Amino acid sequence: MSSYNSFEVEQQQVLEAAKILNLDKATCELLLWPQREFKFTMPVKMDNGEVKMFHGYRIQYNYARGPAKGGIRFHPDETVDTIRALAGWMTWKTAVLDLPLGGGKGGVVCDPRNMSDRELENISRAYVRAVAQYIGVDKDVPAPDVYTNPQTMAWMMDEYETILNVHQPGVMTDKPMQIGGTEGRRDATARGGVICVREACKVLGVDPHGTFAIQGFGNAGQRAALVHQELLGGGKLIAVCDSRGGIHNPDGLNPKDLVMHKLKTGSVVGFPGSNPIARDSVLELDVQVLYPAALENSINQNNVSAIKARVICELANGPTTPDADIILHKKGLHVIPDILASAGGVTVSYFEMVQDKYSFFWNEKVVHTRLDEKISKAYHTVQEAIKEKKVHPRLAAMVVGVARVAEACKLRGWV
Repeated sequence: MSSYNSFEVEQQQVLEAAKILNLDKATCELLLWPQREFKFTMPVKMDNGEVKMFHGYRIQYNYARGPAKGGIRFHPDETVDTIRALAGWMTWKTAVLDLPLGGGKGGVVCDPRNMSDRELENISRAYVRAVAQYIGVDKDVPAPDVYTNPQTMAWMMDEYETILNVHQPGVMTDKPMQIGGTEGRRDATARGGVICVREACKVLGVDPHGTFAIQGFGNAGQRAALVHQELLGGGKLIAVCDSRGGIHNPDGLNPKDLVMHKLKTGSVVGFPGSNPIARDSVLELDVQVLYPAALENSINQNNVSAIKARVICELANGPTTPDADIILHKKGLHVIPDILASAGGVTVSYFEMVQDKYSFFWNEKVVHTRLDEKISKAYHTVQEAIKEKKVHPRLAAMVVGVARVAEACKLRGWV
């Protein structure tokens, strides 16, 4: 499904929301494009002594509601359009959650899988040297994304503080706990999604103790497997897949044992007591809840007719194509769109910024409670928009987010 350009999809979603909101032409045009884009070339010394050039980006899509917020990816196939789209979705995501933030995204075109820790540190520091004057707690706050992690953020924060000669840990989020990270960040994305599922089960009358399946078993998928049973008081995980294959057991898979197996062997394949199944067939099982937590465009025109899950919680970015969205809605299947379902991560990152600002840290219980409040409220706000505007859930979430950003732009006198 590579024919989909992510940025064109994001812009189309903005146009649809703008039409429903009757936004004027100037406001619509403003929201269709990033407010600032930075492209830079970074010379980095490699372990063999060679100096290699890397291309980096930072895009601040909109900051009418607050500092830009969004991850930094290290990926060999990174493109400016992918980063534009992700920066846009971060803008709508923070607005849907009613966080005082905008949206941003960054990336470096590189392959971290073929690099040493020293080389990754050199790239991380070079990136910050390129963007230091454009980021900050009141400007733009990065976080980890694909192939970056808390250690990456630690290097970046240190480089930023070295350049500015200030202590400002809140400039990066999802840092190690010892240098300003927060409790409750590791499972925040999955926990936010499962909170949405819990609320959806109440609204739709779906059995919260029924069956569920997970497509993709990286960090978000693993955490969802564990948190689902905790928050819903039960539920039977019957199928999972990762990049190497899928497994199935109608009598249920033990989430804790499965996570241990994945961490030990690198895959879910071969888990004791399970039967192998095709990866894609995990999406098509007759379950109460499905978590697409892998790649974009996983649910598309080729398989949408076979999707049966009552609730589909999008932990991945853009796992459903625009045409499949409409079909799922017509089939009566309830999609919790990614800009709502995966917003737990940015919500707890916001909590981390708050804690860093006044150097006082909350315990995990407080973080979980405040996350629950934010996500639950956002879920029901989107539900109200679905009923009021008579649109499918993704468009309803976009309407909520776009309306809030448009209002901030108007109040500032930009349009």
